Amino acid sequence: MTVPPFLSQVLSETPGLRRAFLVGGCVRDSLLNKPVKDFDIEVFGVDYPELVEGLERWGRVDLVGKSFGVAKLTGPDREQFDFSIARRDSKTATGHKGFSIDLDPALEPRDAAARRDYTLNALMFDPRSGEVLDFFGGRRDLEAGILRHTSDAFTEDPLRVLRGMQFASRFGLVGAPETLELCRSIRQTHSELPAERVREEWFKWASRSVKPSLGLRFLADSGWIENYPELEVMLRTPQDPEWHPEGNVFIHTGHCLDALVGLEEWRQADETGRIVLSLAVLLHDVGKPQVTHEAERHGRIRIVSPGHEEAGVTVAEGFFNRLGLPNVMRDRVPPLIRNHMACHRDWTSHAVRKLARRLEPENIADLCTVMTADHMGRPPRPAIVPLGVVELLQHAGELRLKDSAPKPILLGRHLLELGWQPGAEMGEMLKAAFEAQLEGAFHDVDGAKSWVNGKTS
Repeated sequence: MTVPPFLSQVLSETPGLRRAFLVGGCVRDSLLNKPVKDFDIEVFGVDYPELVEGLERWGRVDLVGKSFGVAKLTGPDREQFDFSIARRDSKTATGHKGFSIDLDPALEPRDAAARRDYTLNALMFDPRSGEVLDFFGGRRDLEAGILRHTSDAFTEDPLRVLRGMQFASRFGLVGAPETLELCRSIRQTHSELPAERVREEWFKWASRSVKPSLGLRFLADSGWIENYPELEVMLRTPQDPEWHPEGNVFIHTGHCLDALVGLEEWRQADETGRIVLSLAVLLHDVGKPQVTHEAERHGRIRIVSPGHEEAGVTVAEGFFNRLGLPNVMRDRVPPLIRNHMACHRDWTSHAVRKLARRLEPENIADLCTVMTADHMGRPPRPAIVPLGVVELLQHAGELRLKDSAPKPILLGRHLLELGWQPGAEMGEMLKAAFEAQLEGAFHDVDGAKSWVNGKTS
């Protein structure tokens, strides 16, 4: 792997860093030919004060995790590197934080690597020899697409299962049978995890995945999906095979998510936008288990799910609560769930205006991304943009409503200019005027005033 010149100089010219190794994600990502953003260095043979003293000659040192033996070095070009003293972790209580941390400069690299969660994260890189230290077969697992735990200490930290979920999605991995068995043995410990840590792993899944369905499959195969009943029930919810040849709702959702991350609109979105779109697609059909049944349609028995859009909004709330979803996202996802069947309608200017209004604080462009992913998640049917989406985008573009909802043309100050007095009657008129605007009754302030005068003459 390529070591930044400044870091290489620090490691080679600092006496206390003669036994320092790059560890974890930076080694993994380098082997996968992915950009390396964060460099973590584990140091052996020195204590924490010696480490800090050695680093201070190179730049600012922040003691960001003193109890964990972590020091952050900021270089001359504001690049940052995390250095940590080798340590032992001892389980002392339940939960993600129930550990005793003992810094141990005498620890050997293999013993330090053994405390890491998965073999692909237990890799080390020796910057002096250029050798990758692989004590547990991490390179082999990475090449084979296998996610395997490093040791039985894996079960001491239940968060590692959710980390496995997002690793599977980000790196295209499937869980090793023995790892999945370990995960199943601790599936009841999910409740020990703080919501913010659960949310953090889900957000990584939602914003960084290359194949999100693999994360959901890991969740199902590990038994941890039972901690998300909104998702688990989709495993048992059938769909009509003529419209959904791919299978049940869970399978469909996985295909939709994989289609989503392949869309340029998702890739170009900011992190919050990617999370919102991913959660909307994940949950777009969570209402189906409540309403799915068999019914006669056109002389034959079909599997139908009428009203699943609205039902899904209510069900999604349970998932939001489990994650402690911030309001900025909690407000944006439900309109996308509620309106994800909109591509099956005929579009008029009035209908587009109404839709844009209903979607706030979301927009038609994001809804079309969700609907496209939904349509593409039905293999072996062709993965194409549905005609309804194309037409909706065209109408919304012509009306300049693709990225935002319509704003009221008539405002209170306009009514004051017409001699109105503030009060309930003015509020009712503004509300009626906005509805008339959405109907296309007027398109500018003069037209709005004429409409008001016509109403009151």
